Amino acid sequence: MGGEGKVFTLAQVSEHNNPKDCWLIIGGKVYDLTKFLEDHPGGDEVLLSATGKDATDDFEDVGHSTSAREMMDQYYVGEIDPSTIPKKATYNPSKQPHYNQDKTSEFIIKLLQFLVPLAILGLAFGIRIYTKST
Repeated sequence: MGGEGKVFTLAQVSEHNNPKDCWLIIGGKVYDLTKFLEDHPGGDEVLLSATGKDATDDFEDVGHSTSAREMMDQYYVGEIDPSTIPKKATYNPSKQPHYNQDKTSEFIIKLLQFLVPLAILGLAFGIRIYTKST
């Protein structure tokens, strides 16, 4: 391939995002998987959905075989410029008061689930005592 050894930006790689032109970033390397789409055991949709981002985690999570990893060499077109890949978003838990509100409403529901049957039982017991005494 003419682009071997070339350094690409994420924007450049992201342009290759359809069945006729599909590039992925895996392990800091750029692969043109267009010719492999039909042969991919997981289907082409999986590959197409991984375009425009660093697909390393997706690739590793599946647990590809050694032969699959060796096969990648024939699709290699270059490296990705790591400075063009945005840092992974970290999970920011919601603010504490909001979390407490959720817990409070959950607690109230559980309390009511306990108290309502107890109140009904108490009412029934009270009615029974009242009717026996009259």
